[in-house]
Amino acid sequence: MTTDYGPLAIWAVVLAVGVATFAIRYSFIYLFGRIDGVPPRVEEGLRFVPAAVLAALVAPSIVDPGPTVVATVVDGRFLAGVVAALVAWYTDNMFATIAVGLFALWTFGAVL
Repeated sequence: MTTDYGPLAIWAVVLAVGVATFAIRYSFIYLFGRIDGVPPRVEEGLRFVPAAVLAALVAPSIVDPGPTVVATVVDGRFLAGVVAALVAWYTDNMFATIAVGLFALWTFGAVL
């Protein structure tokens, strides 16, 4: 892959993005270190972060549109996602959800 930008320009962009990422993350650490308690509304919203991150990572691979809707529904990834969603609904345990979903994915991959 070639580009019109020189190595110095590319490293400058990498450094700038790294500094910006660090500044954004550190700002929250600094902010929560300076206040005595986290406001209840913020604390309530932060409870959903792990589930939202897991859903954002998993959903695109589960709902991958195939050539037909039937191919998507019969796919092992979709069925394993349904099993994992049911486990998450009944247990509220993220480790159990990941473990059972992974086992279901392997099982459906071997069977289908």
